[in-house]
Amino acid sequence: MPTFLSPIMAGSAESYVLQNSRTGRVIAGEVEPAFESKARNRGLLGRAGMDDGSALILAPCSSVHTFFMRFAIDVLFVASDGRVLKLYPALPAWRIAFAFRAFAAIELPAGTAAASDTRSGDTLTLARRI
Repeated sequence: MPTFLSPIMAGSAESYVLQNSRTGRVIAGEVEPAFESKARNRGLLGRAGMDDGSALILAPCSSVHTFFMRFAIDVLFVASDGRVLKLYPALPAWRIAFAFRAFAAIELPAGTAAASDTRSGDTLTLARRI
């Protein structure tokens, strides 16, 4: 079944940006996929922070935790069509976040969702980086 993540799930060597269809704004210019079990389990653990303009996409994924993390993150849970189901802004360390029926979790630097005016119900897309 095709999803909004199909281009990078297929292992394409191209680079993509994450964009909000409603606003046209780029949410992340650097998209890092975490589609294998090992990468999803590692997530952002061990990192000191996230660069502005970056995103980690975990799929399939309907829940995340921030145990042992050193920084807060924005978490967007999306359906397979890219629709934002739930948003957790500035989720601090030692928390659990989830969304029923979510296909993927997108982790962003804290404040990114607000700065890009991304909200529940918006549809996200991947566009080739030029």
